Amino acid sequence: MARKPEPVPVFETEAEERAYWESHDSADHIDWSKAERVRLPNLKPGATSISIRLPDALLERIKIAANKRDMPYQSLIKAWLAEKADAS
Repeated sequence: MARKPEPVPVFETEAEERAYWESHDSADHIDWSKAERVRLPNLKPGATSISIRLPDALLERIKIAANKRDMPYQSLIKAWLAEKADAS
């Protein structure tokens, strides 16, 4: 059986509240049976830097294509890779 969460005390000042939370765990005051799963789709996903060797001529063609689209060439490469990966 789940334990009942402790009620959060009423504080007179912010300093009193700060002192309380410095010495108490907030988990004691949460009713986990009422917790719901959430999705946070707008969080920025992590990124890993990689190194890839491209022939000079290919890189130049990519830069030209990116310039025509008014975007950085690295962003264009990422977009093309994502399209190809999604098509698989």
